[in-house]
Amino acid sequence: MKNLKLDISKAGVEITPALQAEAQRANALLQSGEGVGNDFLGWVHLPSSISDAELAALQAQADKLRAKADLVICIGIGGSYLGAKAVVEAMTDPFKLLHKKQQDPTVVFAGQNISEDYINALMAAAEEHSIAAIVISKSGTTTEPAIAFRLIKAAIEKRYGKQEAAERIVAVTDKARGALKTLATQEGYPTFVIPDDVGGRFSVLTPVGLLPLAVAGVDIAALVHGAQEMEQTTADGTPFEQNPSAIYAVVRSALYRSGKKIEILGSYEPRLQYINEWWKQLYGESEGKQGKGLFPASVTLTADLHSMGQYIQEGERTLMETIISVAAPDHQVVIEPDAENLDGLNYLAGKRISEVNRMAELGVQLAHVDGGVPNIRIELPKVDAHTIGGLLYFFEKACGISGYMLGVNPFDQPGVEAYKKNMFALLEKPGYEEATKAIKARL
Repeated sequence: MKNLKLDISKAGVEITPALQAEAQRANALLQSGEGVGNDFLGWVHLPSSISDAELAALQAQADKLRAKADLVICIGIGGSYLGAKAVVEAMTDPFKLLHKKQQDPTVVFAGQNISEDYINALMAAAEEHSIAAIVISKSGTTTEPAIAFRLIKAAIEKRYGKQEAAERIVAVTDKARGALKTLATQEGYPTFVIPDDVGGRFSVLTPVGLLPLAVAGVDIAALVHGAQEMEQTTADGTPFEQNPSAIYAVVRSALYRSGKKIEILGSYEPRLQYINEWWKQLYGESEGKQGKGLFPASVTLTADLHSMGQYIQEGERTLMETIISVAAPDHQVVIEPDAENLDGLNYLAGKRISEVNRMAELGVQLAHVDGGVPNIRIELPKVDAHTIGGLLYFFEKACGISGYMLGVNPFDQPGVEAYKKNMFALLEKPGYEEATKAIKARL
């Protein structure tokens, strides 16, 4: 487990032989493909199935986009957006845009909302850059990304012409059918396939995530290699005590059964904020069904100690907390002494910022545990592509195990359709005439 250390010493649960056996059975079902939702288990063996040739093809296409554009717009929603966004944020200098010289294109995202002001601001900013687009959709008809792609496609064609636009737009879509596949064939867009057996929230290690990450300058081979190592570490047959995904799944399952209803994922490294967002979709969409499931929430620390800290410390005791800790930052910043010491910080002189951050982390952990919040700690050696690849797969495998232990199908999302039906009826989409009448009567 060199990619990741899992500390459950402050979770306050007893891992019984029965719980271990339950987790091992769940893991075996995932590996064999014999559990519920088994038509969406392609992610289980995905890392080890990715060939060097596939990575080379993705990198070659990414290099073409990198040569043509300094701004690449990645269009998608949900799992077609959050995985790439999470890794880009983790691996990118947060102040990149302030630097005068940039080696890598800037990757921005569209189609994850229906905000008129957001798309207007993006289109206005894009006018100052050479642009390209990656559009990600299984069907090509999902409302949010379809609207964004219609606008961005038109802007690229207007500026460069249809022939050049076909070299600046890449589609990641179904291998054989759907509106986007049809359009890509008609227009001659390069295409990559979203596997039929990998659901959106598990798709970050498919072209859905790997292509935009390669464009952003992320070492996708290292990302995949980290995931491959974690796939081996968490495989069926691994002793329970050596399988971090099984241990994590068991602890959170035991806490849920003991009355905990909310899991807070936090980190003291702000670059990991969108890892939190990706994790929230992964667990919320996988487990939140049939009236069951821990509610996934997140905090970015220490910032949120000054907003959510009070509730976590003394609010309703339905919380558990999982903290991602980074052992080694990329850079060193030392606190200097000050002659006047008006801020009273000279006692920290000579210490690195990371030392202060670590003591804050450990102090908060003890305070929260004392306040009745069970705590799980995940330590990463550093933030790099290899480590993040391992972390992503660790969470995916734990999610599958935990979902089976919860007694749900972790790989469907029937509740997602409810809002869509109402929205289509309110927008008077063809075929929804009766629903439109009914919903307008309710309003």
